[in-house]
Amino acid sequence: MRTKSQSSVNLKVIFTCCSILIFLIIFFARSNISSSSSKPLSETNLSQEEVENQHKPKGCPTTQQCTKMPISLSDALVHYVTSNVTPQQTFDEVSVSKRVLDKKSPCNFLVFGLGHDSLMWASLNHGGRTLFIEEDKAWIETVTNKFPNLESYHVVYDTKVKNSDKLMELGRSEECTSVTDPRNSKCDLALKDFPADFYETKWDLIMVDAPTGYHEEAPGRMSAIYTAGLLARNREDGETDVFVHDVNRPVEDEFSATFLCKGYMREQNGRLRHFTIPSHRARAGRPFCPVDVDHRR
Repeated sequence: MRTKSQSSVNLKVIFTCCSILIFLIIFFARSNISSSSSKPLSETNLSQEEVENQHKPKGCPTTQQCTKMPISLSDALVHYVTSNVTPQQTFDEVSVSKRVLDKKSPCNFLVFGLGHDSLMWASLNHGGRTLFIEEDKAWIETVTNKFPNLESYHVVYDTKVKNSDKLMELGRSEECTSVTDPRNSKCDLALKDFPADFYETKWDLIMVDAPTGYHEEAPGRMSAIYTAGLLARNREDGETDVFVHDVNRPVEDEFSATFLCKGYMREQNGRLRHFTIPSHRARAGRPFCPVDVDHRR
């Protein structure tokens, strides 16, 4: 009888222990499921893409499709769709510079002139720096009040179109064919009093579409064209694409051919010329213009 009683007791103990063990297993399993469902999606086993998609509003299947349009681009779209003002350059002329921007942007883009096409240039160089150099302070205020994201400097020119022949003769001197920082140049054509980063930035593209040059008392683009070429030659390495507009006029025609050099000219489309000027500091002894086509020989 003692043996049977002990056996009965042992079976009860084993049964009780097994019941408790099963209860604990079920309890912890439910706790884990509840805990897992209460965690943020980023803490589960979902991939990062699945986590982001969980939080996307309906109609946004991918991150790329749901990226917000930059303000500069939306401003440009609204401006040109609603404007009756025609930009200074034709479609074919703009396309020349756009092809280069397509390859180089985002980049450093220097533009002489703040005009009706300025918002377009800044938008085509989205993500880069586009700086506009303008002679008319009132016009800067008008444009930047409407488009405050445009960066511009007010500058003063001390030349006159009526003196362009004299400046061309001065430009043939040895002082004007020496490559240096324009601030240190002894050439009277060099622009020396502009803001510091005008000289210290490595410009990838330069557009000369200002200052005013259609009458004798206007400042003309003689110094702008010469200095654009000097900035390009004086960079440490690489090359700069320089564009000159209105080459149907004598000053723009002669000064671009002489100081940007026919040997560096890539193409002309309508009134626009495109030059690609290499660094002269990167290779010592490089002539001011390619020797075989030096326009001034």
